[in-house]
This record gives sequence, C-alpha cells and structure tokens, in this order.
Amino acid sequence: MLYINDSCTDPHWNLAAEEYLLKNFTQPVFRLWRNESSIIIGHYQNAYAEMDMDYVRRNNIKVVRRLTGGGAVFHDLGNLNFTFVEARKPGEDASAMFRRFTAPILEALNNIGVKAYLEGRNDLLIDGRKFSGNAVCIHKNRTLQHGTILYSASMNTLGEALKSRPEKFIGKAVQSNRSRVTNISEHLLPDRFPTGVEIRDMEEFRAYLGKFICSRYPDIKPYEYTEEDLAAIGKLVEERYSREEWNIGSSPSYSFEKVAKLPGGIVELYMGVSKGVIEKVEIRGDYFFTLPTEEFCSRISGCTHTPDAVAERLAGIGDIGVYFNNISAQELLGLFF
Repeated sequence: MLYINDSCTDPHWNLAAEEYLLKNFTQPVFRLWRNESSIIIGHYQNAYAEMDMDYVRRNNIKVVRRLTGGGAVFHDLGNLNFTFVEARKPGEDASAMFRRFTAPILEALNNIGVKAYLEGRNDLLIDGRKFSGNAVCIHKNRTLQHGTILYSASMNTLGEALKSRPEKFIGKAVQSNRSRVTNISEHLLPDRFPTGVEIRDMEEFRAYLGKFICSRYPDIKPYEYTEEDLAAIGKLVEERYSREEWNIGSSPSYSFEKVAKLPGGIVELYMGVSKGVIEKVEIRGDYFFTLPTEEFCSRISGCTHTPDAVAERLAGIGDIGVYFNNISAQELLGLFF
C-alpha cells in the first residue's frame, strides 16, 4: 500500500488527484488531505439546491464536484479528509465497503478514547452527532472511498454555506441530509490517550491518524508524486475540476424561481434548466419597459446557468434599461442565482 500525505489545500487539485489515483494506479493507496474553504458536492447533485450561493460567493468559498455520490459537505482547514483506493472485492456492496474502510478510522479514534461508531450506511458519529460523511466510487475493478473528519471545522460557516433553500427548487436533484454535527476536538480527553500520544491541534491529530493507519498495513510505504503524476493531475484540474461547467453547470434538470423588489419594481423570475443550460425563462412583475420581456427571455435562453456565463450574456445584450426600466444588469444578474 502507498501512503500519500498531501500538503496541497486547493480543492480543485485534490479532487483531481482523487480521480487520477483511482484510474491510474494499481497499488492500494491511503491518502490524507485537506481543503481550504470549499463545498464539495456529490456527483449527481444540483449545486444550487445544496448551498446559499449568495453566501458562498461573498465569502469566496470554492464549489467543486466530486466523482463520488452522496451529499454536499463543507471543507475547511479544520477538516481532515482520508481516502482509501483498493481493488474491489467480488460481491462487496457499498455498505460493506463503508464498513471495511471506516473500520481503521474508528479503531484509531477509539484508541484515544473517542467513542465513535458507524451509523446507517456511511456516517460516523459521536454521541449521535455526525463528524464524518463518506462516499464511494468504482472504476473498473478499483474502489475509492473517501471521508471527512471534522476536527476543528468552523460550524458557523458550515451552517451558513449549506443552508437549504428548497422553496426555490422543484426537481429530482438529491438534497443533502442536514445532520447535527460535531468536531472531534470537543471529545478529546488527554487522560485517555495511550502513552506517548499527544494531540493538541490538527497537525498532531493528522500525524497520529497517519501513523496509526500505517501501523495496520505492514507493507505500507510513503509515496511522492512524480513529475508525470503532477502533470496528469494538473491536466485534470484544467480540463475538469476548475471548470464551472463541471462544478456548477453539471447539475441535473431543475426549475428555479426567485422574486426580488428592485428600484424599478418587483421582478419575478421563473426558469427551467437542463444539464446546466437555461432552456426556458419567464419574467413577470410590475416594472416598466420599452421592449418586450419575451425578447429579453429569448436572448437569455441557451445560456449556461453559471454567474460568469449569465453576466457575459447580459453584457452582450447592452442596455438592460430598455427591457427593465431603472434596473441594472448587476441587479438582474442576482435574480438568476
């Protein structure tokens, strides 16, 4: 088994590395990694239904789509992620995979007095509160399972960023399960630590976990990425994980509604989106206009539903005032998200 202790905290790069390790390595892998503030959404999730996009943009939180399924999770430097990549065992279902790969994590925590356990299919809990969500992906005969470990994550940011806004969405997209969560740091009792173990911060916790897991795999050895590895991961970042078409626009079909009171009047927007593309737009309200709103809607139709794409389309239209008197393009842009 290879042990990769990653120092990079760029979520685009880290998720690209996950795909690369799954699809290009043949040896088993254990990996520890962290992300700067970001929301990591499940492969088939509707990005807009999973977070407060206004809050996310204001706070420069990155949004990245992963290969695995499951719900949206918040990452920051107080969260440690672990990954196992191994050959798939014949006949093993997802539940069995979760049990197999989370077992050493639970053993490591119980070894320092933290009474953690697996509940349901893929959540790790302490006293009924979730500190880890796990997800799995299969490629040919290889299995990747990764999970979060909340050590000292910002609970305020987590709660705000993942605030659900179901009144705006109608569709089949999976909405994340909002569970009560906890940080492991709240449950550490130094008098229960084994002799020689000290855990006072994230770095010491990370070092402990890495050492403990490695002790369970006698053949494990550290691995450093080659220049070829780095180039291939960088290519994945460029072609997939840094692109809004993948991270945001790759959401399933959904309907979107928003109403705002703007200087020019009340404006109601109703929109249908399929595969990340705005297919239908209807706008109602008590605003004044010179040119018909239907013409404006036809000029928006076909645009990718991302902030940059819609802003570019609005800029191309020119004088928005002829369609919506006393309403700016920036104010109108806010209606679409």
